[in-house]
Amino acid sequence: MSGLPTTEKPSVGGKSLHPVFYIASWMFFSNTTILFNKKLIHSGGFPYPIILTCWHLIFATLATQVLSRTTSLLDGRHKVKMTQSTYIRAVVPIGVLFSGSLVCSNLVYLYLNVAFIQMLKAAGPVAVLAVSYLWGVSTPTFENIVNVVGITAGVALASAGEIQFSWVGFLFQAGGIVFEALRLVMIQVLLSGEDMKMDPLVSLYYFAPVCAVMNIFVALVYEASSFRVDAVFEAGVWTLFLNALVAFMLNVASVFLIGKTSSLVLTLAGILKAILLVAFSVLVYAEVITFLQFVGYSIALFGLLCYSLGWAQLKTLTTTAHTRASASLGSPSARRAVSLTLVFFIVLMLFFGFQNGGGEVPAAVGGNVSPST
Repeated sequence: MSGLPTTEKPSVGGKSLHPVFYIASWMFFSNTTILFNKKLIHSGGFPYPIILTCWHLIFATLATQVLSRTTSLLDGRHKVKMTQSTYIRAVVPIGVLFSGSLVCSNLVYLYLNVAFIQMLKAAGPVAVLAVSYLWGVSTPTFENIVNVVGITAGVALASAGEIQFSWVGFLFQAGGIVFEALRLVMIQVLLSGEDMKMDPLVSLYYFAPVCAVMNIFVALVYEASSFRVDAVFEAGVWTLFLNALVAFMLNVASVFLIGKTSSLVLTLAGILKAILLVAFSVLVYAEVITFLQFVGYSIALFGLLCYSLGWAQLKTLTTTAHTRASASLGSPSARRAVSLTLVFFIVLMLFFGFQNGGGEVPAAVGGNVSPST
């Protein structure tokens, strides 16, 4: 379960650790949640994505209620002027969309591998921009259109290069992206006032009960008839508890990351997290990516970086990084060594891409894993 959007920088008290700790914690819980869910649903004896999502939300509802009474992490809820009318008008529809996003995001693990799922998720900003334009929340700009075209082209290339492509899985992921885009825009429209700002944990406090109820009804319709009680024991009661705890800790980690750094750091960490997750799935789970996917995902990530930072800020950061790198490397021989290393890496990727079955990047060490079909 991914962290919720942030409309303000939450105040997180206590002694502050180095920002790297908060970044590493958030990346750890985010990637662990994704891999844990994939393992449980695909090969861990619990092939019930909707019921698993429902369990996460029930756990989150209970946990936020406990934290609200025993800690100061949810004190931000006192600033929110939540009336019955606002709850029905804003929280319930957003909660339903959130539920749809979570269900689709978990169902996709039955059909696609982790690496390809992360590539498809890069199209999220495109959906958000499209919904924002249609809703009248924002106005298209030339820079945004260029970013959208770049991200779309990259994701299209990555999809074209996928060996084990599944239309069902693709449509589930697309549905999850659309649900999430609608949810984010509705939050911007309905909850952007000064009296309705929420950090991720407070948002979860309000949305989790709605999502849990919604998912119970969905689970009764789609998974109740095929659900086996012994699957709980096959997967392991403590394993399921740990899975829900890790998913919940992701939301806590996002609160601390934003509170101790900024939303920009969270955005950049998200891009790095996606790259690391793709690399991890290739190295550890032996998932195969093609050279075409490598190129497409690189294009999509660059477009996502431009979308997140803007061309001006990206240019400033690039100039600063170049200046610092030049000062650090100093001698021409050091710069040549770095350049040769980069060239060697690119040539190596091209070599393996064309050598391995017409464009596949080998999945490194480890045995083959059953494909997601």
